[in-house]
Amino acid sequence: MALHFVVDDASGDAIELTGSEAHHASAVRRVRVGEEVTVTDGRGAWLTGSVASADPKRVSISVESRAFVEAPARRILLAQALAKGDRDELAVQAATELDIDGIIPWQAARSVSRWSGPKASKGQARWQTIVREAAKQAHRAWIPIVSPVASTSDLVALAPDARIVVLDPWTDNRVADLDWSGEQDVILVVGPEGGIAPEELAAFGEASAVRARLGQSVLRTSTAGPAALALLNQAIGRW
Repeated sequence: MALHFVVDDASGDAIELTGSEAHHASAVRRVRVGEEVTVTDGRGAWLTGSVASADPKRVSISVESRAFVEAPARRILLAQALAKGDRDELAVQAATELDIDGIIPWQAARSVSRWSGPKASKGQARWQTIVREAAKQAHRAWIPIVSPVASTSDLVALAPDARIVVLDPWTDNRVADLDWSGEQDVILVVGPEGGIAPEELAAFGEASAVRARLGQSVLRTSTAGPAALALLNQAIGRW
């Protein structure tokens, strides 16, 4: 499999990797002159080319073919509650590898981690870096966007334009049994380790959100979203 890289500008017949991307290509992945690689700008461009020159500060790639990968008409978004440790980051990484189209950091009532002030922008940037690296590892042509941190009311406000599915292990509805027909975007909502607060469940219910469980066991916040996404990918025909 060809090595895959991400650049900001994918135009022209020659692409240059600089900075950390060049270092990763030359020092970590040890690309060689003549080696075939693929390149994307994270916005659908898909280039195939070969390495023309390589050193730790600059890697030059000669473009041999160019294509454009259309974004899915129906998006799947993950509203991931902020969680302690790195469990929320693990969820974001896995969901990106499994073709999530966007990430919404959710400041849930029971989130131990709190994003406020400068920490909010730093957290968003940190998640975006995780998403970029996971998308590159998965050879994706589209890199999901991490939105600013959202409150429960912010998520509820998205209900008119998207179908909200709240993952809840204490309901009888199963994700696998839901009717996934239609064209609306889907937002998968995953709570923190302490669960989703009753008042939040009530707010989602008033917005016509659906509560659904995955199975008999209670999954961690780091695994619930990716597990539901895998089922949804199959249900709507992506997989």
